[in-house]
Amino acid sequence: MIKYKLICKNCDLSFDSWFASSLDYEKLSKKNFLKCHNCNSNKIEKTLMAPRFIKRSKLKKNELKSFKLKKINKKIKEYKNFIKDNFDYVGKDFAYEARSIHYNNKKKSKGIYGKASNREIKELREEGIDTEVIPWIEDNSN
Repeated sequence: MIKYKLICKNCDLSFDSWFASSLDYEKLSKKNFLKCHNCNSNKIEKTLMAPRFIKRSKLKKNELKSFKLKKINKKIKEYKNFIKDNFDYVGKDFAYEARSIHYNNKKKSKGIYGKASNREIKELREEGIDTEVIPWIEDNSN
């Protein structure tokens, strides 16, 4: 898409219009399909336009967001690796295993991690079972 500032040579009205490409503008202009919406004249021409630049401050904000996101993802991956190395994976049985440890006073040398629904996490917390939800980033590195 390309945006042109156009001017009507009949009534001097200036307006903006979008085109699929500069070639499309040329085709429409040659066929006299461009019309002024004020006086209905087909004497429409492009005017001088200033190019639009991305502001430096906006670019820096995006770079900063990207940097922060990478930093957060790196920290989450570090937590993930620590958890994998130091806790037992119990899969979808997390809520059951957490209750077993809590109510049966099982002494486990390692903690557990696994999957649980939001409802299960809420119920565990209501029962006084200490649980945390940690974002899990898959290892999709190339």
